[in-house]
Amino acid sequence: MTASQAPFRWGILGAARIAQALIPAIRAAGGEVTALGVRDPHNERSRAFSREWNVPLVGGYQDVINADVDAVYNPLPNDVHLPWTLAALRAGKHALTEKPLSLNADQAQELAAAAEDSGKVLLEAFAYRFQPHVARVRELVQSGVLGDVRVVRGAFGFPLNNPDDFRWNASQGGGALYDVGCYVVNLTRLLLGEPQSVSAQARWTSGGVDLGLSGVLRYSGALASVDCAFDWGPAPTQRLSVVGTAGVLEVDGVFGSHAGEPVVLRLTTADGLQHEEVALVNAYAAMVEHFQQVARGETPALYPPADAVAQARVLDALFASARSGQQVDFTAPAT
Repeated sequence: MTASQAPFRWGILGAARIAQALIPAIRAAGGEVTALGVRDPHNERSRAFSREWNVPLVGGYQDVINADVDAVYNPLPNDVHLPWTLAALRAGKHALTEKPLSLNADQAQELAAAAEDSGKVLLEAFAYRFQPHVARVRELVQSGVLGDVRVVRGAFGFPLNNPDDFRWNASQGGGALYDVGCYVVNLTRLLLGEPQSVSAQARWTSGGVDLGLSGVLRYSGALASVDCAFDWGPAPTQRLSVVGTAGVLEVDGVFGSHAGEPVVLRLTTADGLQHEEVALVNAYAAMVEHFQQVARGETPALYPPADAVAQARVLDALFASARSGQQVDFTAPAT
């Protein structure tokens, strides 16, 4: 932000825990959080959140949409990503929406069309993509040091012990694939592009939520596995391995978005085992900074809405395969 630029103004929908990471990230990126809207403005918890984070509580969600803000951040439960992000775009606001952007590819395409019609920025909030180690992983894979990639294995899971969490509710877009498996799909797509077909199996709760899901994305010459669950323990698991004809790359903690201890990349080739440490940064702040630069026309979008549509298309196919037991083929490239 130059001295002549006014601060980028943000409105936030809801007092979700993830907002506690985004508010300081917005401020670190030079933005201001000027409006908070909650489901029940009279709720003391919401009022306490407003006081703690020094964010004006303007009322309900629509009050944020109507407020004098440049962008709206939507971290609401998955089933209301579509209506409130759509409302923000149609009101002339840029929109940063938590993953998954929507519950299916049709909804994602509707949001992408609304962003194009309004001329506003729409970004699916995969903050991990802005970590330096992710760029380094992509560089190593694309450099050919591993040879031809044959296998990508990604896993993300943790113990979800709160029975009242919306992620246990199918009607709200719950389940492990939407919550953590989507990261593995996203990183696989960053490394290999769009798959030719997918297959999957899942363990379902009595309420129809995928407690755990394992899938395979098929590429020409390569297979990628996706594993995710809500009952792995005792600690969260985030792991990536890329196996090629000339080497193997392994990374733990690959989806972290907070600043912290360096991530270690373990590369095994004919020259032996090499360890490379890459510092973790505040990827939330890096994401917000990029978003604001795109909104101001200072840089092109790294991840335009079409990427979120392609992401949703793969998630749709994994769910369809898990429910039917059949492989799902893609007959046309993602749009």
